[in-house]
Amino acid sequence: MSNNYGADQIQILEGLEAVRKRPGMYIGSTASKGLHHLVYEIVDNAVDEALAGYCDTIEVNINKDNSITVIDNGRGIPVGINHKAGIPAVEVVFTVLHAGGKFGGGGYKVSGGLHGVGASVVNALSEWLEVEICVDGKKYHQKYERGKPLMKLQELGETDLRGTKVSFLPDKEIFEETIFDYDILKQRLREMAFLTKGIKIILRDFRQEETVEKVFHYEGGIKEYVQYLNRHKDPLYHDIIYCEGKKDDVYVEVAMQHNQTYVEGCYSFVNNITTPEGGTHLVGFKNALTKTFNEYARNNKILKDNEANLSGEDIREGLVAIISIKLPDPQFEGQTKQKLGNSEARGAVDNIVSEQLTYYLEQNPNVAKMICEKAVLAQRAREAARKARELTRRKTALEGSGLPGKLADCSEKDPTKCEIYIVEGDSAGGSAKTARSRATQAILPLRGKILNVEKARLDKILSNNEIRAMITAFGTGISEDFDISKLRYHKIIIMTDADVDGAHIATLLLTFFYRFMPELIKQGYVYMAQPPLYKIEKGKNIKYAYSDVELDKILSEIGRDNVKIQRYKGLGEMNAEQLWDTTMDPEKRLLLRVTMDEEESSEIDLTFTTLMGDKVEPRREFIEANAKYVRNLDI
Repeated sequence: MSNNYGADQIQILEGLEAVRKRPGMYIGSTASKGLHHLVYEIVDNAVDEALAGYCDTIEVNINKDNSITVIDNGRGIPVGINHKAGIPAVEVVFTVLHAGGKFGGGGYKVSGGLHGVGASVVNALSEWLEVEICVDGKKYHQKYERGKPLMKLQELGETDLRGTKVSFLPDKEIFEETIFDYDILKQRLREMAFLTKGIKIILRDFRQEETVEKVFHYEGGIKEYVQYLNRHKDPLYHDIIYCEGKKDDVYVEVAMQHNQTYVEGCYSFVNNITTPEGGTHLVGFKNALTKTFNEYARNNKILKDNEANLSGEDIREGLVAIISIKLPDPQFEGQTKQKLGNSEARGAVDNIVSEQLTYYLEQNPNVAKMICEKAVLAQRAREAARKARELTRRKTALEGSGLPGKLADCSEKDPTKCEIYIVEGDSAGGSAKTARSRATQAILPLRGKILNVEKARLDKILSNNEIRAMITAFGTGISEDFDISKLRYHKIIIMTDADVDGAHIATLLLTFFYRFMPELIKQGYVYMAQPPLYKIEKGKNIKYAYSDVELDKILSEIGRDNVKIQRYKGLGEMNAEQLWDTTMDPEKRLLLRVTMDEEESSEIDLTFTTLMGDKVEPRREFIEANAKYVRNLDI
């Protein structure tokens, strides 16, 4: 083995080679998320033109060959020679990393592109990219292949149009998949349109027999965003409270409205980029909210002198809020750069929201009273939940191990080697207990369906036996008590029947995890077991199929004569040996990891509300829209 590691082993990657060598550093991944990120980078550039006041329409087309075209009516990328580089500015933008009008050159006051690498990275990771620019009455064109220009910038003639058109085809050598998902693009473009008041974004998909087209245009901006997020809930009051202002070069916009649920949904953005981990702007908003409502409640005798202040959590129960700020030089913190660090943002948001919210509450005493009364009820429920938690802790201390009686625990103590199966019903639980590997696999059977946490406050949730059993078994606590380091199993496996009831139980469990233990999902500890749908016997030969496609494949391999096929309706139909062989043996089983993209948290939130909330009509619409994706539904 060669041990030569000298100066010549240090590679210098020229130009865009670095991007092609390490694409994940620039776009996060080469899977679906990174693929769609290419579109956002180009659209971000067009949105920056809109933020600067020069563009009001952006078109995004998914073409038949799965290439993308983005057209805007902004100023057009400059085509003059950049004297530092000695080539046209447009070529600099598409071939040089960290080049653009976003680095203090006065091109943009605020900008959504975090790294200023957008256009050149998209170019580097595309089989081909073409740009057309209409500027100063003339039209220009240039084409690239895998980041390298195929020609010099050409002038095509005169035009009355203005703006930039970029088309590109993602490189199959780079990406694991190159098929764009219309729904993923639709969600992100809708969000961009909400955050940029008045802009029109048109999405078209030319891959269908009939072109699919969606237009996003919201004159109300983030006020309409709150309306959209609350549309499947019952608002507590009619108004959407809106605060807007500028302080210390920070432009602040906040829209909010409470609904009658118990779930908080606050979403923060900086220069139209989502900040899933919040940051100083979110801290400023929460401070303003807590301070202002407590002052109002005290001044108006809703809180008595001897009563404790409302906590921020109480006030935010059932609140949907969008906090959107724009500032010239955002500083991001944290591992994933998803948390804003600018100290001036905190003061700006706190100041503007405190002042305008105080004024709103004075002008609208009925709304103020409704919010305060809901918060007081939340405070009482929180106190009851605290007592329930303390009682659970005291019981645990008195009972020694304190683990639920129905839990069949594993003997291994290292959480990284342990897994817990959450099994529906006692009969399947019995089979699973017999089948398991006792060293590393724990079994927790649930009796019936757990409480729908979407419709209950924490005190009621904590009094539910099945939920308490899970909390105790996991060891992490929930909500503000949650501590991932105390997790006793690094695989939490939901194992339910492959039928409608099983799917409902799995959804109830996922709702609980998402609302009260989201870190379990974010850090990849939650899985879905995949029991087989069919047992196929031919003579002494037994095989299992996990889908209709697999069944057909097996039948074509072994022949269709003298075959006995059993369709499993539930886990209870399998004996312990079969359950081990098909669903629990780590060597053979099929597990699906449950993941969530924090950047789409508002849409995930909306889906849980639709599926598990009070309103029937949105649920019916959701089922009708998604019925085409359903497989193996028992009728």
